[in-house]
Amino acid sequence: MPDSSILTNKSLQPIKVSIMPAANLAEEWESLRTSIPDDLRGRLAELVGAHTPDLAGLFYETLLRDAEAAPLLSHSLVSERLHGSLQRWLQELFPTGGLAEFDAVADRQRMIGAVHARVRVPMHLVMRGGRILKRRMLELLAKVCPSDSERLVAAAYVFGVFDIVMDLMGAAFVEDRQAEASNEEAFRHLAIGQDITLERETQRGALLEWSQTVLFAIATGAPETAIPSLSSSNFGLWAQHRAGLLFRESHDHRSILSLIRQVDREILPAIARARQADGTALPAEVAKLQALVQEIRFHLDEAFQSIISVESGRDPLTKTLNRRFLSPVLAREIGIAAQQGSTFSVLMIDLDHFKSINDRFGHPAGDTVLQQAAGILLDMTRQSDFVFRFGGEEFLIVLVETGAEEALRAAERIRERIAAAEIQLRNGQRIRITSSIGAAVFDGHPDFKRLVERADKALYQAKHGGRNRVVLLTG
Repeated sequence: MPDSSILTNKSLQPIKVSIMPAANLAEEWESLRTSIPDDLRGRLAELVGAHTPDLAGLFYETLLRDAEAAPLLSHSLVSERLHGSLQRWLQELFPTGGLAEFDAVADRQRMIGAVHARVRVPMHLVMRGGRILKRRMLELLAKVCPSDSERLVAAAYVFGVFDIVMDLMGAAFVEDRQAEASNEEAFRHLAIGQDITLERETQRGALLEWSQTVLFAIATGAPETAIPSLSSSNFGLWAQHRAGLLFRESHDHRSILSLIRQVDREILPAIARARQADGTALPAEVAKLQALVQEIRFHLDEAFQSIISVESGRDPLTKTLNRRFLSPVLAREIGIAAQQGSTFSVLMIDLDHFKSINDRFGHPAGDTVLQQAAGILLDMTRQSDFVFRFGGEEFLIVLVETGAEEALRAAERIRERIAAAEIQLRNGQRIRITSSIGAAVFDGHPDFKRLVERADKALYQAKHGGRNRVVLLTG
């Protein structure tokens, strides 16, 4: 707990702080901007500017003594980069000209939170670091705030800034980790071989069975009790209790649930009323029912289609791995490398002048080129390696247990094999292609995005250096 003199004045009377509760973070940020005099805000900025090296030093010194945090920060490259980054971050939060606009601050903190999620820094460690900084800032306030009342206003301001940015970071962290968890679960489903296609056909059949039961009951004049609600049918129960896990409560899943409610609450009662009357309205109501069933079928197919390519784990055209699995694969390889002291490499491969192939021979020819190039990549890599369709005419290969020299040799073999291949198009015409390859070796940095960016930078150099070549990015 902070010293009580900070919370009260010398007469022990409560001091009022001008920061008011807000409906959202943007309003709270705006309230903070006007909560203290310009003079005090300027003194705080000078205080932070003068003590950022000490604050950053205390931050990392404390966390490096923590058994849980130390493994995440012990790498010299990370420590050197993060030490300077933390100082810049503090200066951004307490600039001499007053708080920045909320949108700019929010974007920056969300980006930081996403990086924490990718590096897999637990959020409680981030919060612990925030507490370290807040406690030290509280101690430093005495240097620029001679009076108790001024110290309280400054403390409320400092704590408010830290609390809002931690809120923003935390929200981005959770969102990013949820997406990553979804990818990891999909990859797990791939490993255990869940048959999504069979599930789709099963639910199509269940929906059709319910529809035929209802239509048969109407045609034979069966009592109302013979017409089950859609929500109580096998399909309805599956849609309510199992489909949400499969479809992650997607738009199509929500549409299916909404249509089920519409069938039960509007269409079936309307059919019952039409049957009890003279029956003239019955054909129109049955037509509405059939239309809604078709709409449910459409959303069901769309929902399954959206996950089949992911759950199959393969790009439909090239049979290489789906890019969605790149994050969990790289995160796992980084973990293995850190644990075993090993390394691995990433190759980014681009088929040269691919657009001209589409323009000259058409998109079917482009598809053939992609398929045959992917076949070469799969043939030239080991079973332990990972080949991904990265996008368009780009592929990414993760070479496990592979250092710089081996990665360079592997990339050259791939480049030579692609250049030597004669690709036969569907019209019988034969063409040759070349490729540019960028290579990067894992250097210990825990953020896999940085490794991919280094490989992409190497690819850029290869393409702008004349194409049909390999560039290994070092340093």
